[in-house]
Amino acid sequence: MSSINLMKPVALGVAIACMGIAPAMADKKDHDDHGKRDFGAMVEHLLHKQSKELFGVKKPLNETAEPNIARAPGQDADDLIFLAGGLKAEIFSRDVAHKWDMMGFWPNAQNPTHLVACIEEFNRQEIAPYANGNTRYNPSVQTIDLKTREVRTVLRGMSGCDGIRVTPWGTVLVTEEDGRTDGDGHLGGAYEILDPLAFEEGNLVARRSSYVVDPNGNPLVGQVAYRGALPTMAWEGLAVLDSGVVIAGDELRPGSYADDFGRMDTDGGAIFKFVPSVPHTGGLISDLADSPLVAGTTYAMQVSCRDSRQQVGQGCEVGNAAWVQVQADDARADANRQGATGYYRPEDLHQDPMYMDEANPAAVRFCWANTGNEDASNFGEVVCAVDRYPLLADSDTRSVVVNRFVEGDGDFSSVDNLAFQPKTGNLYAIEDHKNGDVWAMLPDGADRDLKTDGYVKILRVKDQSAEPTGFIFSADGRRAFVNIQHSADPADGSMDRDGWGTDDLIKITGFKVKNHHH
Repeated sequence: MSSINLMKPVALGVAIACMGIAPAMADKKDHDDHGKRDFGAMVEHLLHKQSKELFGVKKPLNETAEPNIARAPGQDADDLIFLAGGLKAEIFSRDVAHKWDMMGFWPNAQNPTHLVACIEEFNRQEIAPYANGNTRYNPSVQTIDLKTREVRTVLRGMSGCDGIRVTPWGTVLVTEEDGRTDGDGHLGGAYEILDPLAFEEGNLVARRSSYVVDPNGNPLVGQVAYRGALPTMAWEGLAVLDSGVVIAGDELRPGSYADDFGRMDTDGGAIFKFVPSVPHTGGLISDLADSPLVAGTTYAMQVSCRDSRQQVGQGCEVGNAAWVQVQADDARADANRQGATGYYRPEDLHQDPMYMDEANPAAVRFCWANTGNEDASNFGEVVCAVDRYPLLADSDTRSVVVNRFVEGDGDFSSVDNLAFQPKTGNLYAIEDHKNGDVWAMLPDGADRDLKTDGYVKILRVKDQSAEPTGFIFSADGRRAFVNIQHSADPADGSMDRDGWGTDDLIKITGFKVKNHHH
C-alpha cells in the first residue's frame, strides 16, 4: 500500500488541479466511490492513478505478501524481485562479492565506465591465501566494468566497508561501518583511493593505516591513504561537497552502550561535519597529498531548542542547529559528551543535487535515513537539513535547519539506503529487512508543510533471506542499479567466486523522467 502525508488539505487541492482530476472530470466509478472511500485512501488512489506523471512508472506495487523464492542458479530478475509496471530488470551480474553494498559511478556519473562499490563484511579476516601462500583478506572494494561486466577486487581487509563516494577531485572515499569496540578495538575509519582501476588485489595490512600491499607483498605506494582527520564511527551514508566538506552520520542506536554512570541511556548516532583546512577549489588531483581530506576539523550537529542560544536535550531533534567541535579519533564518545543530537541509527545520507537557494548559493540540503526499530513500532524516518554555510562550523552560529521529511509506518519501515533521482528530485528509500521494498517519494511542493507530497512502492524483494541495498541512478535518471544482499546461497558453494559468496546486481530500466522538482 502506498502512503502519503494526510495533513495536506491545501496540497491535495493543488495536486488534484495540477493532475487534471477535477471532480467533474473524474470517471463515474471514482466519483461514486468517493463517498465510501477514506480520505487518505482517496489520496493514495490519486498517487497511483497519476504514477506515470509523478514517478515515471505505469503502476506502483501493492504487494505486501512475503514470498520466499530462494536464490539459485539459472534465475532471472523476475525470480528475484517484484517491479512496478513499465519498468524492466535484468541480472547485471551474479559475480559481485557477497555483501556488495553502496556504489558509485567511476570516473563520474556523466560518463561512467565502471561501478565501484563497498563490500559490507564486518569481520576483517584472512581467507584462503594466494597461490604463493601470502595473506589474503576479505574483499572490501570492487569494481565492475559497465560494458564487459568484469568484476575486480581493488582492496581487501577493511571492516564493514559501506559508505562510498566518488569525490569531486576524482578519487574514491570509502568508509567502514564498524561501530564495535571488540576485536581490534577500532571504530570505523575512512580511506581514500586515488584510482580504483590503477591496481587490484590490494591488501590493507592493518586498519587505520595507509599500508597496502599486492599479492606478492610489494607496497602499493600512494594508492590508498587512511584519513585520520575524519571522524571514527560506524560510517554509513555521506555527502562529499565540492569544497571537501564531508557530512556523514554515525550508525548507532540510542542506549547502545553505558555512559560514565553505567546507564544504558546514551544518545543515538550523531551527524558529523568535516571541514578541510584547505578547501578544494576545483579540478582533479593526481596525488593523494593534494586531497582536501588530508587535514581539517570535525564537528557534530547540535540541534537547539531555542532560537537565540544553544539549549539542547531530548526533544530537540528538529529545529535550528549549530556545529560543536569534537575529537576526530574519539568522535562518537566526544559527541555524546558535548551534547550533540543523537538519532536512531542514521544510515545513508545524500546531498540533494537539485537544491538551490538563490539568496545564498553556498547553502546545501542533505537528507538521511534513521532506521529505527520496526519491531518496537519505531518505523524509522527520513530527515532533511539545510546548512546555509557548509564551510562554517561554530557552536554559536545556528546555521542549520533540520526537519522530518517522512515518517515510516507498518509497511514503509526500517529505511536504510537513499537515492535522489536526477531531473525529478524524487527521493528513493530502500528498506533494511527481509523482502525489503524500494519506495519513491515526491519532493515537498508548494503546500505549507515541509514533507514529501506522497510516496509509492516501486520494488519488492522475493527472497526472505535477502534485502535491497546500494540503489543508485544513472545521471539521466532513467536507469538504476540495486543489489540483492544477504541471500542464503547454496551450501555447496556453487555460486561462490574467488573463495567468497556472491550477490545479485540488478539493472532497472524504463523510468520516464519529467522534471517536476519544486
